[in-house]
Amino acid sequence: MRGNALKMLAGIAVLSMGLSGCGAGGQSSAPKDDIITFGISEPSNPLVPGNTNERSGSLVVGMLFSGLVATKPDGSLVDEAAESVKANEDSSRFDVTLKSGGKFTDGTPVTSESFTKAWSYTANAKNGQLNSSFLSLIQGYDDLQKDGLKGDEQLSGLKVEDDTHFSISLNKPCSIFPTMLAYGGLAPLPESFYKDPKAFGEKPVGNGPYKFKAWKHGESIEVVPNPDYTGYYKPKNDGLTYKVYTDPKSEYADVQAGNLDVTGDVPATALRNLMSDKRLTGYSESGPRRLALGIPMDLAHFSGKEGTLRRRAISLALDRDAICTKIMNGMAEPAKDFSSKVIDGYSDSLKGNDVLSHDETKAKELWAQADAISPFEGQFVLSYSADDTNKDADQAIANELKNALGIDVKLNVFATKQEYKSALSDGKLNTAYNDYWGPDYPALENYLAPVYSTSAYQSGSNRDKYFNPEFDALLDKAASAASIDEANKTYQQAEEILLRDLPSIPIYNYNTVGAAAKGLKGVQFNWGGDPVLAFITKK
Repeated sequence: MRGNALKMLAGIAVLSMGLSGCGAGGQSSAPKDDIITFGISEPSNPLVPGNTNERSGSLVVGMLFSGLVATKPDGSLVDEAAESVKANEDSSRFDVTLKSGGKFTDGTPVTSESFTKAWSYTANAKNGQLNSSFLSLIQGYDDLQKDGLKGDEQLSGLKVEDDTHFSISLNKPCSIFPTMLAYGGLAPLPESFYKDPKAFGEKPVGNGPYKFKAWKHGESIEVVPNPDYTGYYKPKNDGLTYKVYTDPKSEYADVQAGNLDVTGDVPATALRNLMSDKRLTGYSESGPRRLALGIPMDLAHFSGKEGTLRRRAISLALDRDAICTKIMNGMAEPAKDFSSKVIDGYSDSLKGNDVLSHDETKAKELWAQADAISPFEGQFVLSYSADDTNKDADQAIANELKNALGIDVKLNVFATKQEYKSALSDGKLNTAYNDYWGPDYPALENYLAPVYSTSAYQSGSNRDKYFNPEFDALLDKAASAASIDEANKTYQQAEEILLRDLPSIPIYNYNTVGAAAKGLKGVQFNWGGDPVLAFITKK
């Protein structure tokens, strides 16, 4: 989920939204009015799974919808709508059996077509859905990217046998596909969606742990337990109220004052005292989220040989240890690759990762070499939002570039995170930017394909406009590997290409941090770094 991502899986440890056992929740014994409040920013888009790929919207969508599978808090897979998902010998075809009796909150049944039609709608370029690229492995995806489509064409790789059985045929083998199915963008949709998608997004009808109650834009979103939900994340509380904030400091202050139950956004200024603050309960542990400096490949002075020199110079100019220690107060770790050490496949010894070290002398040399090709004129502009919890780090990055490279760095600050994300999504930013990424599902692949592949340019999160056939070929090779370990070795080779080209520059991986009001029970944070909201109670 950029900027979440974490995307859909977060809310139910499916995330939100970027996958077995019995339900841990069981029937709720909580007292009435046991409503848990949680802070978010205003979702960037209506609440439709296929078009939600930022953290706030994904946290809500992840509570309202359930896909075929989900992840437990530790990242292991658990069946949700699916009774089973079985692969053939080479993982190029998957046969799905749905649990019987599944319902949407409007009372209509969850059937095979609830999935196949939803996925086809998301994949179809005519419909302009942000999560389209997550379906690119399914046969027929390329046909749905052509001009002249009506919008209702179906993915040819999806075959419905009956209401509870369908098959998924892929373009090529993919051993991690079951994990990818946990991504919240692959949730089913009821027939009512297709009658009026816009209205549906304002009052969504799902099949998840909770059902929609109300959305007061700019203020709050309310959801209540779904009595027909029988999955792993059966709510233990009486509902969730997502309170909208534009300032993380205000959000944190409300937790201190007991006016907000849980936050996953702790401002940098509060990190130093997070674990000792007696007014709340603080949480800090290794997490999956990454901050990088995004630099679109088509920016003036940042393409070709000159651009490579400047990107390396900027990376070497940054003192990541100082930023993590002084700005993040020890609650972040300097980046060593493009992923996170909590993800299987992470490596801190990739070829070329010395470019992520601090060497100001070398940085000056490389910048001078780039100037010999074409002198740098004007300003280096870095964009971020005023309500971003990383803004102090962005300011530190700007200061370090000024001091190390002697360039004029301008901070372009958007008033709200929503305005900033809209500019990113619309491709109208045309500056360097705060490149935040949280995984959609627990796989190394998710830090690479959705962000840097050619196919993720218009239908994914490739905001850097990075196109490298060699990188794409390695992604294809890894996807067809016989095992996860073999796949990860190839993904690491792809990372080494990114370390050479630096379409974005990894800065740090920060801890999963959060805060909860005193007296809450069952607070835990999942593999994706978000609280497992369904299991939190007040008594």
